[in-house]
Amino acid sequence: FPINEGLKKNITTKGYVTPTPIQDKVIMPILEKKDVVGIANTGTGKTAAFLIPLMNKVLADPKEKVLIIVPTRELALQINDEFINFRGLLQIFSVCCFGGSSIGQQLSNLRRSHNFIIGTPGRLKDLIEKGAIKLNSFSTIVLDEADRMLDMGFVKDMRFIMAGMASNRQTLLFSATISREIDSLIKEFLREPITISVKTGDTSRNIDQAVVRINQGEEKIDVLHNLLNQPDFSKVLIFGRTKFGVEKISDLLNKKGVKAETIHGDKNQAHRQRALRNFKENYSRILVATDVAARGLDIPNVSHVINYDIPATYEDYVHRIGRTGRGGKTGKALTFI
Repeated sequence: FPINEGLKKNITTKGYVTPTPIQDKVIMPILEKKDVVGIANTGTGKTAAFLIPLMNKVLADPKEKVLIIVPTRELALQINDEFINFRGLLQIFSVCCFGGSSIGQQLSNLRRSHNFIIGTPGRLKDLIEKGAIKLNSFSTIVLDEADRMLDMGFVKDMRFIMAGMASNRQTLLFSATISREIDSLIKEFLREPITISVKTGDTSRNIDQAVVRINQGEEKIDVLHNLLNQPDFSKVLIFGRTKFGVEKISDLLNKKGVKAETIHGDKNQAHRQRALRNFKENYSRILVATDVAARGLDIPNVSHVINYDIPATYEDYVHRIGRTGRGGKTGKALTFI
């Protein structure tokens, strides 16, 4: 790819040599400043597919600014981490903006030099209304996990943000699914976009899917405990339906001597980050979560995803189990029935 040599060196230093299919097809149109719709399964290298050409755009013209909008704070932090990995010592900078943490700190960060803002719609809207983000200085916008942002009711905030941007902007939209609502967003926000789909069915071929039947007289928690004691359950993500339910699963496991951490919407940012970091870096083997953890999170080497509670929708199921079997590895997904 015709990208900055320093950036290319940083990418290869990270061990990336061959682009994934989405990267292979998306990077050139983005470099050519075209609007792009990318349809890709989770875990296919989508973040790098837009970060690499946009970082190149900024390196070619340091006055360029990029706004990346995502549905959750975890995804904002994850994209920012990837940005920092690719940046190395290059003089380009990012600011992360999301709810649930100090707006004062984010206002302070925005006063420093930055080329990228990565954030969630509600907090971005607050900062725009405070005059801390001047939308007319941004020539590029990315809507990542657009289907999830619609699910979470962010469409008004997205419209508010898009309305403040220049009409000649470059707009990139990524989604795992194309629904009627997503289609209308594309028509509303993008100009003659190139649509690139690398979907190979809804779920990865690398994921073994099975159900676990709970028989009459059996306790779900006992079945779970027995599974977790098996040696191949090395790194397990368990999904519950509610915040209360997730805490209950974790408490019951801890009482049985199995250490489990939790992540859900009521946990403060510091706790969520700590629990995720411990799980990612193998300090904890079991993480119990609500669907807040299902979208977009890239956690290496998850051996099993367990749907302790059945997901509310088919899309939620696809996203939950997509936390395993990533990057060419195999994984297992079990659903309790």
